[in-house]
Amino acid sequence: MLGVMADHAGSEPVAAVRRALRLLEAAGEHEGEATAEQLARQAGLPRAEADALLPMLVRDGYLTEPADHTFVLAGTASGQITGAGGQELPARVRPVLTALRDELSAASYLTLYEDGEIRVMEIVDSAQTPRVDFRVGVEEAGHATALGKSVLRELDGEARADYFSRHPLAGLTPRTITDRDELIGQLDGLPAPVVMDREEYVRGTTCVAVPVYHGEQVGSLGISFRSDRMYRTTHVRERLLSAALRVSRGLSLPH
Repeated sequence: MLGVMADHAGSEPVAAVRRALRLLEAAGEHEGEATAEQLARQAGLPRAEADALLPMLVRDGYLTEPADHTFVLAGTASGQITGAGGQELPARVRPVLTALRDELSAASYLTLYEDGEIRVMEIVDSAQTPRVDFRVGVEEAGHATALGKSVLRELDGEARADYFSRHPLAGLTPRTITDRDELIGQLDGLPAPVVMDREEYVRGTTCVAVPVYHGEQVGSLGISFRSDRMYRTTHVRERLLSAALRVSRGLSLPH
């Protein structure tokens, strides 16, 4: 989206992004569809400028257009979006998770590392793509989930040691790594930013995750699906990395 908005805004890409976000915020305040005229008025933008920005937001997956010149925030018309952390996240981040869910047919998750804990900030799922049953919270099971391991991989030695000092490596399934040296060796030996857990957290479920950043703060973006499902590894990697870039940009841009 940054590239699109930069092209449109010329020398003021951040101002253009802010105007686009005002349209997204306006769309988010409507329970159903809203016309371009309604969104422009609510966002305080000229109609012509809204007409130029709205198709870009639809194309980039932030809005959907159920009918001509009516719009709705992506993911709000179908499927379930839950703010798992109970905290407000920028509206621009949620559509990325929704698009990821729909493209990969898998529940999507966003975490951030806050105050020494790996916190789930957002889950986007649906009846067809149910979320993992967090019988043990990710805060306590970072070692057993791709979401947690993605964060731990990015921490420096001191922060990682602090985390391990407060979180025992409990065995949740026969596949869970419970030896600290073995886990650290796995994390440090991974050749790419994509991390996977195969039934390490719960039997029958695979999770894949990549890191995201909120300024200097690290987090992770991931998906989960049944372990017996066939999937294209290259496609999953590409979509996760592309979505992670968009999420990091969305988190880090000014409100």
